Amino acid sequence: MGLYAAAAAVLAGVESRQGSIKGLVYASSFQNVKQLYALVCETQRYSAVLDAVIASAGLLRAEKQLRPHLAKVLVYELLLGKGFRGGGGRWRALLRRHQARLRAELARLKVRRGVSSNEELLEAGAQPGPAAQVPRFVRVNTLKTCTEDAVDYFKRQGFSYQGRASSLEDLRALQGKSFLLDPLLPELLVFPAHTDLHEHPLYRAGHLILQDKASCLPATLLAPRPGAHVIDACAAPGNKTSHLAALLKNRGKIFAFDLDAKRLASMATLLARAGVSCCELAEKDFLAVSPSDERYRQVEYILLDPSCSGSGMVTRQLEEPGAGAPSPERLRALAGFQQRALCHALTFPALQRLVYSTCSLCQEENEDVVQAALQQSSGAFRLAPVLPAWPHRGLSTFPGAEHCLRASPETTLTGGFFVAVFERVQVPSSASQPPAQAPEPPSPGPKRKKRRRKAAGDPCAAPGP
Repeated sequence: MGLYAAAAAVLAGVESRQGSIKGLVYASSFQNVKQLYALVCETQRYSAVLDAVIASAGLLRAEKQLRPHLAKVLVYELLLGKGFRGGGGRWRALLRRHQARLRAELARLKVRRGVSSNEELLEAGAQPGPAAQVPRFVRVNTLKTCTEDAVDYFKRQGFSYQGRASSLEDLRALQGKSFLLDPLLPELLVFPAHTDLHEHPLYRAGHLILQDKASCLPATLLAPRPGAHVIDACAAPGNKTSHLAALLKNRGKIFAFDLDAKRLASMATLLARAGVSCCELAEKDFLAVSPSDERYRQVEYILLDPSCSGSGMVTRQLEEPGAGAPSPERLRALAGFQQRALCHALTFPALQRLVYSTCSLCQEENEDVVQAALQQSSGAFRLAPVLPAWPHRGLSTFPGAEHCLRASPETTLTGGFFVAVFERVQVPSSASQPPAQAPEPPSPGPKRKKRRRKAAGDPCAAPGP
């Protein structure tokens, strides 16, 4: 299947609620998933504009064999994209017969809305909700470059660098070709919403990772020390794995598991481009990984980001405005799996710290799962108090839930997210294993005992003769 046919199929699937853009892209047979994902996202972003132009030009009336979703993809590529680059010779020739009319209708639409650029046309026709205002976050991949060099590169490209943000209001005010350093995460650059960097040379070379700020929290809060052994339990598509490798400085070991072979193959490509060399991928169910296996006896850190409803994903909110909550049946099934995976992870013998995260807004997948796992751990683990200044905390469903973090477009200018950090409760050595006692020395006589107590500064010792 060619690029344009694949993009049209994904758009049709999203419209009929067969899945999210990302899920349908990975499920497609098209090999270059990043190219496909970028094309679908941009076509969807300009959907209302494209519908207006196609209707005004009468394209579907003139070309009855052209299906609406394919027409939308092709018109985006012709008018707003980078020209035809994905084959489609038959459709390319067809669209070029209507090129003059389509361009004229696009120009008329700009005049009617009083704008001069495509981006202004998009903004003039939109009534953005909070999800549409989430900035473009870009993590600098420190395995390949440093923040200072990335900032200098963008400045040479004509971007205006505004320094480190001091508040969320600074991020909200971003516009045009300006960018900031995130106020919390030192290697996160922040650009205005809708900034497209999929074709940027630093991204294509693996120097930059396009990753939402909330998605950067799990690895940041796990904070594995360089040289440590780490498990990424549900790893694909791999952005968090590459973040872990950067924190490890490629020293130590990451054991990354996922059941989806196609997603793992894409993940291997991503990790190679990012310069990750400390990761061992396995097509395996994490629940089938034995904590007693000798290979994992040194694992001190686990990142568990399991399958979830995705109800907090910005892309889902933009694709499906007003989409309903997951059904109770689906939530029960997801929460059951999440709880089993979390309780399983807490049984690894050397584990010291674990991060549980989801991109869900649902209590059933978040606080309820965490509470059940804490109860099952019988006091061996507790929730670590992290990021006390973070404005959005866990729901008050059990004591200590305030240590969990939540994120949303409204409160943190990120995608919807949930994070809980588990840490092992350190039992004092005296309680778990009393120190060996030295043999009792012979009891000294009364005078010798009194002199010894005085020499030691014992205030109860009687004065000497």
